[in-house]
Amino acid sequence: MTARRGLRVAALGYLAVLLVVPVGLVVYRTFEPGIGSVWDSITTPAAISAFWLTLEIAAIAVAINTVMGVLTALLLVRGRFRNRIPPTLIEALLDLPFAVSPVVVGLSLVLVYGRGGWLAGLPFQVIFSLPGIVLATVFVSLPFVAREVIPVLREVGDEQEQAAATLGASRWQTFWRITLPAIRWGVAYGVVLTTARAIGEFGAVSVVSGKVAGETVTMTLLVENRFQNFDLAGAYAASALLALIALATLLLMTLLRPRKDA
Repeated sequence: MTARRGLRVAALGYLAVLLVVPVGLVVYRTFEPGIGSVWDSITTPAAISAFWLTLEIAAIAVAINTVMGVLTALLLVRGRFRNRIPPTLIEALLDLPFAVSPVVVGLSLVLVYGRGGWLAGLPFQVIFSLPGIVLATVFVSLPFVAREVIPVLREVGDEQEQAAATLGASRWQTFWRITLPAIRWGVAYGVVLTTARAIGEFGAVSVVSGKVAGETVTMTLLVENRFQNFDLAGAYAASALLALIALATLLLMTLLRPRKDA
């Protein structure tokens, strides 16, 4: 009993040092000048632009990764193209964002789409604009939906899908009426994780954005800009807003987990 309590105290102390104390300090410093000062900091044109840009990028990245994540999970589990594409290769590519630094991802995009890059002749600008930020965010948040859907697909099996096909249902009807309802909570949980990752991304976005004020500055970059310009109150306010979004995401994950487990 004493050993268990000691482990619990050690674990809680570890989490407190890494999470609770830093976040609590940010919240304290944020509201130290007063709520009016916080409101002024998060309602400036730069903050509003960064907030909506962050939501726009997250929405696009989540939509792309949700569709591609479900398709990738179906490809790996159902194995319709197993003879053409090795599943191990797909899984390795799927886990690549976990192994590669986001800064390296941003640099790679610059080398490919930037001036003198392989795809520099596109009719629209990629680097230092919205498409480049979306590409970087899509890459770093790629695996989450697929990794949540794959175990669910393996657990439910394909008996009902085979029965539907035997009764004359098309592949689309089978997916829409059988497969998607079975994996919906896995998809929802993956979407929440993808959203959290997309909103909090900094490294890759910092490289490809160019940090153009009012155009390519996200919330994370706004925090950095304010901190470097010695606007500590503004940096704390933007950080607190990001923490609030993360807390809402964590709450949503907690609400979805019982249904997903069930």
